[in-house]
Amino acid sequence: MQDNKKVAVIGASGVVGRAMLDHLVNHGIDAVGLSRRPPADLPDAPFVELDLLQADQCKAVCDSALQGVTHVVYAALYEKPGLIAGWQEEDQMQTNLAMIRNLLDPLRASGTLRHVTLLQGTKAYGAHVAPMRIPGRESEPRHNHANFYWLQEDFLREVSEEVGWQYTIWRPVIIFGHALRAPMNMLAAIGVYAALEKSRGNPLSYPGGPSMLTEAVDTDLLASAMAFAFDNPDCAGETFNITNGDVCRWPDLWPALAKMFEMSLGEPLPRQLSSTLYDAEEEWQAIVNRYNLQSLSIREIVGDSFFYADALFNAFGTQAPPPALLSTIKLRQAGFHDCIDTEEMLAKWFDRLQQWKILPRFSAMTAS
Repeated sequence: MQDNKKVAVIGASGVVGRAMLDHLVNHGIDAVGLSRRPPADLPDAPFVELDLLQADQCKAVCDSALQGVTHVVYAALYEKPGLIAGWQEEDQMQTNLAMIRNLLDPLRASGTLRHVTLLQGTKAYGAHVAPMRIPGRESEPRHNHANFYWLQEDFLREVSEEVGWQYTIWRPVIIFGHALRAPMNMLAAIGVYAALEKSRGNPLSYPGGPSMLTEAVDTDLLASAMAFAFDNPDCAGETFNITNGDVCRWPDLWPALAKMFEMSLGEPLPRQLSSTLYDAEEEWQAIVNRYNLQSLSIREIVGDSFFYADALFNAFGTQAPPPALLSTIKLRQAGFHDCIDTEEMLAKWFDRLQQWKILPRFSAMTAS
């Protein structure tokens, strides 16, 4: 593999982008993060403000901060407020296409860019519109539903063929990592929910309905895999699923979560977190003040992730949704074998969120 790299991480304030930028900086790789706001808790990471909906701004940044860039990791995402409904709306799809087009069009003439990383997910297998084939395999024909993944992928393939770029496409399952204001951050949703319940003197009850079989992926693992694919001929032009390597159900994770938060385990109590916890700002600020946390609101920490949690927890569902499981054989055959136990991953991230004073030290919490 070539060693001379300058990597641009687009969407650096998001869960995936932040992890990728952190990975690159920690490995001494020349990198710059670009997004509308700085990535959380990475004060020393190189950063340039960029609004991907502004084509003129994108061109100006490409002509300045991105001069000499060799790799682009495209982890930016536009989601509508409320999250779920927008997944099938045409204007949201076109917005996501415009964003990547605004960035890559002025890079066509860079002369140095050689690899683009693109993120997709299990919606590529139609998991959000119909039961998917198990396991999802990258070799399957494209699922016949409207999706901005296909718009972005077709554009990337067209440009790459024209100018000679290589690319790799990733399909992670439920992603776990840290970012503020993220629309799909299960760590933030679970952590804030648990802290509020502990402050109220309640046990930790699973707030969902019957659970599907599912998988998770750690952003640290995902970042390592994406870097593995840079300039790797076995990954050029390929699409890869990626998971932690194990399978789980949300209710079965709840005893481990209760132990992490030093809470008693309650009986399942289905509820919609999105309709109850955004109104708990006064309670949350009392926790912030009592435990000297970062001065962040619930919305700043969680974004729209309570809506995402409601969907994944199947709140008020009467039967388990179909499973969404992916094969990772192709990635292993390409040479990437890293994995992590999902419970260990959760413990790692919740410990970090407490160290960064985003969540309180649960061991110190008492009922208010």
